[in-house]
Amino acid sequence: MSKTEITSQVEWKNVNWRKAEFAVFKLQKRIYRASQRGDVQTVRRLQKSLAQSWSAKLIAVRRVTQDNKGRVTAGVDGIKSLKPPARLELAKNLKVNGKSAPTRRVWIPKPGKPEKRGLGIPTIEERAKQTLIKLALEPEWEARFESESYGFRPGRSCHDAVEAIRTYIAQKPKYVLDADICRCFDKINHTKLLEKLNTFPIFERQIKAWLKAGVIDFSRWAQRKGFQETLSGCSARW
Repeated sequence: MSKTEITSQVEWKNVNWRKAEFAVFKLQKRIYRASQRGDVQTVRRLQKSLAQSWSAKLIAVRRVTQDNKGRVTAGVDGIKSLKPPARLELAKNLKVNGKSAPTRRVWIPKPGKPEKRGLGIPTIEERAKQTLIKLALEPEWEARFESESYGFRPGRSCHDAVEAIRTYIAQKPKYVLDADICRCFDKINHTKLLEKLNTFPIFERQIKAWLKAGVIDFSRWAQRKGFQETLSGCSARW
């Protein structure tokens, strides 16, 4: 879609989603094939085109504001949802700029355990940018991943992994390793991660900004605030 179409697209409900999805799919397919044959220059050129694509921006916003199950969880800006005009405005202004707002820390209980697991909740805008970059990077890496890899890949699930294991062990006995790296994402080397990703500068700056953005824990801040108010009340009474 051209810039003229962007300005004329006055209502979210008028977006031709089938056309937008197909436009993004065609670009992703070209990225996938270029990655398969090792044509890095073409991969980077197509990824830039996809990240600037109006169709891709629309899809990124739609996924985080309508399709995602966690879409009603607010980030540090307190915004839980966007109405259609705001969604369209976000898509118009969405771009990879190398900046990031901090994430909001939310604590959720671990099943059967007393401790809680911390989650970082980005703002809607950051989630849309993340989805946009994912649309561009995913086909490159899908072409390079091992066929036996199932974690966090499109079109694959735990059931697929279980079925693959059943197939492998049916042929002859195998050893199974079950391992869990303690606090893996907290301790991972960001420099090595970016080196492995080996993408072009603007994407690298954006991903680095997300890695270094930090978190804000409103629950702990509220507890400290309440404690201070209690002390102030005690002082006033004395």
